Amino acid sequence: MPNPLACPGGFPAALLATVSAFAAALPLVVAASGPARSAPAVTASAVPIEIGGATLVPVPFDALPGFPGRDPAAALEAFQQVCAAPMPATPQAAGVAGDAAALSAACSAASGVGPDSASTFFRDRFDAFRVVRPAAERPGFLTGYFEPELEGSLAPGPDFETPVLARPDDLVSLSPGETRPGLDPALRAGRATADGLTPYPDRAAIEDGALGAHARPILWLRDAVDLLVLQVQGSGRVRLPDGGTVRVLYDGRNGQPYTAVAKLIVQEGHLPLEGLTLARWTGWLRAHPETARRLIRANASYIFFRLSEVADPALGPPGAANAPLTPGRSLAVDAGVWRYGLPFWLAGQLPGGAPGEAGRLVVAADTGSAIVGPARGDLFVGTGAQAGIAAGNLRDAVGFVVLLPKAAPGREVAP
Repeated sequence: MPNPLACPGGFPAALLATVSAFAAALPLVVAASGPARSAPAVTASAVPIEIGGATLVPVPFDALPGFPGRDPAAALEAFQQVCAAPMPATPQAAGVAGDAAALSAACSAASGVGPDSASTFFRDRFDAFRVVRPAAERPGFLTGYFEPELEGSLAPGPDFETPVLARPDDLVSLSPGETRPGLDPALRAGRATADGLTPYPDRAAIEDGALGAHARPILWLRDAVDLLVLQVQGSGRVRLPDGGTVRVLYDGRNGQPYTAVAKLIVQEGHLPLEGLTLARWTGWLRAHPETARRLIRANASYIFFRLSEVADPALGPPGAANAPLTPGRSLAVDAGVWRYGLPFWLAGQLPGGAPGEAGRLVVAADTGSAIVGPARGDLFVGTGAQAGIAAGNLRDAVGFVVLLPKAAPGREVAP
């Protein structure tokens, strides 16, 4: 992925005073490139610090009921997957939480850790911080996403008429926070022309042929509803007529604003919000093709893809961190706040957990345009129809605890 269009949806709000003077000293923020200034290392014993409108309050691991949860080795494996992945093509913005050098050191240490030592590894290499949002109605909000399984063909035919488009060669994607002259700062991509960047065509224009020769189909699906599901989730597995399977991966978007079609269905009174599942609203779209076309075209955002093999059927597609997503352990976070690879303790009952589960240890490995803020996450649930049901039912208030890597003894960290 990333999961670009993940569908959106207590702790005491105190200890806010005297934090800004210490924020620069804590090993949280590192520029993505260039030399860093030195500052004294600060540990979890420091006063709370602010980030992204929330307060990070140090908390001992023993004060987290149930930590590290069942099967911490699964979280360690997800962490090792992120550590082993190549750097993302688009670097994260400067100012994200999680000291890069300390996290790299934790990755190096993790390479020699066995499953039986997973709990000790996380306790020894990280400090825990509650993410507390002042005056928030809930401690944090967690949704789920999945990898759909669809039917398709590498060639068009009567049963497969909707093209999946490759990334056009005139699409210019903007990094987080990047702006370009003459382009609306709200747009996250532009079209390269002889006169500079212009807004990229929206969905309706693309469907009407605005890309011309730049539109290159790589696959054909059954209908526009399947394409919408693929674009909302950001990737998918496609079963071919010969029995083979290919994976379709996110490869850019037109940068136009996203509108949730399911939300439009509810707003227009076609279906009630209560009990609105993926199967229900996609079934309604197929039963009302004319209205479906209008509503789908109202979503200006459009996603482009590339093909890939399914290397390990047990794992999901690569997330924004370039690591394969682990069902139930990979978390999409706000990439403008958190560095990929950071572990999180999600306090609460999660899908697929044992009865009485107090929380789960997960790893930041992806992002999504609807995932905004320090206490907002999207959990990768898995692949296929059952995973889609579980993802659709996951809209829960949970507590977020971030695990920040400890600095090596005597090491100075960047502010």
